[in-house]
Amino acid sequence: MKLAVFKLSDDSKQNKFVPYVPASRTLPELTVTAVVLGIILAIVFGAANAYLGLRVGLTVSASIPAAVISMAILRGLFRRNSILENNIVQTMTTAGEAIGAGAVFTLPALFLWHVPVNQGLFIFIVLTGGFLGVFMMVPLRQLLIVKEHEVLPYPEGTACAEVLKSGEEGGNSAKLIGIGLLVGGIFKAVGDGFKLFKTEVETGITNFKNAVVGIDTLPALLGVGYIIGPRVAGQMLGGGLLAWIVLIPVISFFGSGGTHAIFPATDPIAKLDAWGIWDGYIRYIGAGAVAVGGLITLVKSLPALFGSLFDTLKGVRAGRGQAQYAIPRTEKDIPRQYVIGGIIAIILIIAFVPVTNVGIIGAVAIAIFGFLFVSVASRIVGVVGSSSSPVSGMTIATLLIVTLVYKATGFTGMKGMVAALVVAAIICTALAVAGDVSQDLKTGYIVGGTPWKQQVAMMIGVVASGSVIGIILILMDNAYHMGSAELPAPKAALMKILAEGVLGGNLPWDLIFIGAAIAITLEFFGLNSLVVAVGIYLPVHVSTPIMVGGFVRYFIDRFSKTDAIREARTDRGTLFASGLIAGESLVGVLIAILIYFGAPIPEEAKIASNLIPFLLFLILAGLLWFVSVKGKKSDV
Repeated sequence: MKLAVFKLSDDSKQNKFVPYVPASRTLPELTVTAVVLGIILAIVFGAANAYLGLRVGLTVSASIPAAVISMAILRGLFRRNSILENNIVQTMTTAGEAIGAGAVFTLPALFLWHVPVNQGLFIFIVLTGGFLGVFMMVPLRQLLIVKEHEVLPYPEGTACAEVLKSGEEGGNSAKLIGIGLLVGGIFKAVGDGFKLFKTEVETGITNFKNAVVGIDTLPALLGVGYIIGPRVAGQMLGGGLLAWIVLIPVISFFGSGGTHAIFPATDPIAKLDAWGIWDGYIRYIGAGAVAVGGLITLVKSLPALFGSLFDTLKGVRAGRGQAQYAIPRTEKDIPRQYVIGGIIAIILIIAFVPVTNVGIIGAVAIAIFGFLFVSVASRIVGVVGSSSSPVSGMTIATLLIVTLVYKATGFTGMKGMVAALVVAAIICTALAVAGDVSQDLKTGYIVGGTPWKQQVAMMIGVVASGSVIGIILILMDNAYHMGSAELPAPKAALMKILAEGVLGGNLPWDLIFIGAAIAITLEFFGLNSLVVAVGIYLPVHVSTPIMVGGFVRYFIDRFSKTDAIREARTDRGTLFASGLIAGESLVGVLIAILIYFGAPIPEEAKIASNLIPFLLFLILAGLLWFVSVKGKKSDV
């Protein structure tokens, strides 16, 4: 990444920019209708992303689907034609997405430790992290969004602005999301609700002991693969194949003659099947690979990190002493005194309120890493987008440093591990929210939104989603159990392993180091070590359907004659894929609610055949292809 990309833009260019709705014009914006719809979508997409993060350790952007849905509802049903209302709705929705990501990447570790949890703890963590993310981004808006408008593209924010500006097409686009939601929900309900067929298919390889390949026939994974594309999906599958048809058979071969258990497994290798070896050994190798892959991602971002801090401080100094003129509507942020007071109040609350017990050390760490990493995240997403922001690496770095400080000060044991995790969870949530609010403010800058109204809307979305995310996590744990093959919670499990390793010293470090060495080797191969490492950590059954979605995307790109056709087809497929993800995720949460309240859910699939679910999944992939390529000629 070239540091030149962070050079401040020319003020003359900045002054020439006129938003879609100019400052002189006022439209309905932070209305009751927009807020109510935004709250609903924030909760819905927060739940969907929480489910997805627990399944595969990935989340997807909600801004464009939210913009499309809001236009369909506000314009189609309520006959309201304010683009700024739609902007408020998508801003609040991305708050739910960010809260879901920040929570599921860290907090499920508490379930894995069997720590008593309650709603108050979850709400406290996500609200403090979410508010810090918004408050710390506010002073950066003038520098990153306004002064560097021509330099930092903020890809998701710019794309969402274009969707909002072409709002007359929102109704047709919303139909694609609605159809995808219905299809994904029905598939999930029939498979995992009524158990008419299996949703996990696997088979061994003849004369190849404990070598297994499989596929989870789930719509959400197909949709994720389509959205992330074949390259990322292929590297993730490569990690899965490395684990399941290389490492597991190797461990099985060399351990076949042993009669004693080798730590951390409790049974001899000769008695373990593929799943037993995965649970006893591969997960630790994968954890080491993910940890080092995340840190490598962070190290590769160091030029951007230092450039970000330098330019941020330069911009702050340049802004001092400037005369204050009448501020246009499109330049009004939340007043600085409220921002500074809010940050100080939150840090003091974290330090002294005995909800989390992180102490002054934890609060100081949150203040330092919060300011440092929020500045970095807000700038980096402006270049590479939210999906490529090294949030995991920054969270891992925070966790490792805080646990080392706690250990040095004698704060160890379970209390020390939980406190370190809480600090990491607050930072992770702040980073996720700051990245998303940066994209939203870019959208607002282009369409002519009022910044302070967007910032308030983001905080309302944080409160709405944060108030229910704990309920969702508890329901999911009761239904599927955190850490199980059905709900591996990969990134939270990694946080647990790292905290235990630093404070407890009871980890199989050889396995961790093997994973770390694999990640380093992958970097020399020119691969994305973090993506491959996630594939190693998760069962190959998860990576396979993601690759199927990647194949569909590849063939869309390959056989589209022009860039315009390819872009139109990709957009249609992305909307349908987003619907698949949302539909399965919401039905998954609904199934968890039914299980929680004791509703009878069949334990075994009525149809034992592996072929039927596989064929149904291929039909679903074919439907995704059909929806993508069979749009109206006017669409392409």
